[in-house]
Amino acid sequence: MVDPGPGRRARRGGDDGDHEPRHGGGRALESFASSFAALGDLALAGGQVSASVSDLDSGDDLLSVDEHLALPVGQLGAVLLLIEVSARIEDGTLRPLDELERPGAPGDQGPGGLWPYLRRSRLPVTDAATLVGAFRDAAAIDALIGLVGLAAVRARGESLGLTKTALLDVTRSTRGPDDAPALAVGTAHELAGLAVSLARGEVVDRAVSNRVLGWLSLGADTSLVAAPFGLDPLGHRRLDHDLQIVHATGGDAGVRAELGVLRGPRRSVAYCVVVTFDDLTLAHRLRALEALRAVGTDALEYVH
Repeated sequence: MVDPGPGRRARRGGDDGDHEPRHGGGRALESFASSFAALGDLALAGGQVSASVSDLDSGDDLLSVDEHLALPVGQLGAVLLLIEVSARIEDGTLRPLDELERPGAPGDQGPGGLWPYLRRSRLPVTDAATLVGAFRDAAAIDALIGLVGLAAVRARGESLGLTKTALLDVTRSTRGPDDAPALAVGTAHELAGLAVSLARGEVVDRAVSNRVLGWLSLGADTSLVAAPFGLDPLGHRRLDHDLQIVHATGGDAGVRAELGVLRGPRRSVAYCVVVTFDDLTLAHRLRALEALRAVGTDALEYVH
């Protein structure tokens, strides 16, 4: 892994003491040492890791592991799509109740989602966005891409200062040599920063940010970083034991990724963790999931 350099020195408040477990690919505060070790073990086993965790209020770096490394991020790229849709609703160029036709036949898109199993083949724009936020629905992603266009989503990302994070393609059950190599790519640094900007209402404006946060707050996949939080996957929009999360996940063969904001009674964090691995056996996959959950455990202890 590549050392991100001294500019990413992690620190707690005004304490200038060195609390940083060190590894060739990054650094972490002592409170995230377990995460750092788990991600390092995954990298040593042949995986790739990009991770960034920061204190939402102070901005202090808590965990940095190859955070500038661009990796496939699966449906995390759809967060950029939701931002473009929300911005168009806000400026009036898109009406939220305009209906979209479900693209293709069930199975044409990549895995994930509910719309292919619903009887209605047409849904309002906001319902499609809700399916993306809640279930990273492949058919809904493709329908919204067909509505606003990949070029507009890429331009929106560039306007937000994203240089290594982009939605590249529609979802696909298989990818051929003429297709983009992944649905989306990104770095933990840029995606965690995007989570911070959304939480602060700075993505386009507060109304646009809040609409996107509303869609993401329905995210039902709590199997990755969010697994240790103990929240109801289908009902965590309100405080639960003084915890609240807004997050999104992405997955593909050998890819698991999550970005989010976790608020607790003591502190709040913004995070993004992306891992790629050889998905050869269940053991390989479980090792990757354990590394992601180690970050969640440390984040929970930090905020609670």
